[in-house]
Amino acid sequence: MERNQHRKRIVILGGGTGLSTLLRGLKLYPLDLTAIVTVADDGGSSGRLRDDLDIPPPGDIRNVMAALSDAEPLVAEMFQYRFKHSLDLDGHSLGNLMLAALTDITGDFSHAVREMSRVLSVNGTVLPAANQIVTLSAELEDGTIIEGESKIPAYLQPIKRVFIEPYDVKALPATIAAIENADVIVVGPGSLYTSILPNLLVKDIRKAVIAAKAKKIYICNLMTQAGETYKYTASDHVKALYDHVGENFLDAILLDKVQMPATIAERYEKEQAWPVEYDEERLKKMGLEVYRKDIANISGETVRHEPTKVAEWLFEYADGHASKDSKQLYF
Repeated sequence: MERNQHRKRIVILGGGTGLSTLLRGLKLYPLDLTAIVTVADDGGSSGRLRDDLDIPPPGDIRNVMAALSDAEPLVAEMFQYRFKHSLDLDGHSLGNLMLAALTDITGDFSHAVREMSRVLSVNGTVLPAANQIVTLSAELEDGTIIEGESKIPAYLQPIKRVFIEPYDVKALPATIAAIENADVIVVGPGSLYTSILPNLLVKDIRKAVIAAKAKKIYICNLMTQAGETYKYTASDHVKALYDHVGENFLDAILLDKVQMPATIAERYEKEQAWPVEYDEERLKKMGLEVYRKDIANISGETVRHEPTKVAEWLFEYADGHASKDSKQLYF
């Protein structure tokens, strides 16, 4: 415990590839990291194990643990290995099966996560947003109710709100303690309605985040997402967060400052995705400190957050030395 007393305590809420990508960069810095991970996934290997064994879906947890692991590369690769060419195991990852087995052995999903974190030499703390199965549903703008995290984006319709069942699911005490003691709480990046908001819909987590004395920052997505954030601006993302939490709880937002090449933007348009419009003036009117930095990595025809760039800036932000650079870069 003494080893981490001088380190800034950063809590990250999210799920999907956005959270694990960010953590790969952050683990390189002297920080006390806690990842709070959504357990609303119901597709793929995670969904099958959830339905078959009545356990929380392990997939997002597995990816976060792999991202934070300091184990031998071969061990980490084995943990992420996905079986093929098998009627029974096809599509399952070994890590998902190991977490399912440990849950059965210990009788508790969160205990299984703790034990697996020890085996993998995880550099930080990984906590599920809830210790039981949670079902995510969405009410679309036309009033249609869609049940199931994996089904929501498939409808390609504007989302009015998302909600979880059971609505009164409890958070782990360790999760609340981490939020209360945090120096910085990071929200995102990731799928707004299906990776980020499910964490904040857990009442105990929502109340703890609102009450926390930590600086709270949203790392805005680079691209909109078909079926979730069609042509959303940055302030639209923030408004959705505020509407679901019930309060304007954020202090700051981190935006990219790179102008995306037209050829890449055109490719994304075919998938009904566009670069997020960064409406800075509206964000400032919402009371947010706006930071713009070069945090994107454009590789081939894809654009992603560059974990080392985001992590470096967050480290400076946690230490109180982050700069606001709003000059835009062009390729």
